[in-house]
Amino acid sequence: MNKKKNAAEKAVQYVRDGMKIGLGTGSTAYFAIVRIGELVKEGLRVQAVATSTASERLAVQHEIPLIPFHQIDRLDLTIDGADELDSQLRLIKGGGGALLREKITAFHSDQLLIVADESKVVDRLGNFPLPVEIVPFASEWTLSALEQLGCKVQLRKSESNNLYISDNGNYIVDCNFGIINSPEQLQKQLKEIPGVVEHGLFIGMADRAFIGHEDGSVVVIDRTT
Repeated sequence: MNKKKNAAEKAVQYVRDGMKIGLGTGSTAYFAIVRIGELVKEGLRVQAVATSTASERLAVQHEIPLIPFHQIDRLDLTIDGADELDSQLRLIKGGGGALLREKITAFHSDQLLIVADESKVVDRLGNFPLPVEIVPFASEWTLSALEQLGCKVQLRKSESNNLYISDNGNYIVDCNFGIINSPEQLQKQLKEIPGVVEHGLFIGMADRAFIGHEDGSVVVIDRTT
């Protein structure tokens, strides 16, 4: 039973004819894009923006109409994945390296729908290293400032063992904080560091999550605050 596919297809049921939608990045968002492509071929009319070059290529492959960002002000909804989420729908995202574009797209969406399997649901965030996007200039200083927040830092490498470069031309640092007791405080501290472009904490942004389980069920979690 494909837990990710089930969760993604459940979320896609919220896509309505005529909507402007954001397409997320990652292994679960992949299934959402594929399903939207199937519905487009059946007559669904949507316009979409993509949060990464990989998602853009997938959308083109499945004939989902893409619209330039400058032609729209808001999105009706975005469907995206998460690396971790808690019961309050606080998220860690960025495992796929698209956290900056994902956060920009989520901010300009009326709804952010998260799709994940049950392994991504945690009591407290922090088992998954927190991705932080930084500018290459003086990156050593930025890394040092991040370490002073109490984490172990690791510049992400590509599959060819070179430094990973985001779609925006920046570095990604994976910051291992362990359990994050106050995500709200941490996000403020991260944003105060010059050189940090964006971080993978998504607080108060997700509206609903669809969690795929081994038995084939999909549990829906709504943000209560």
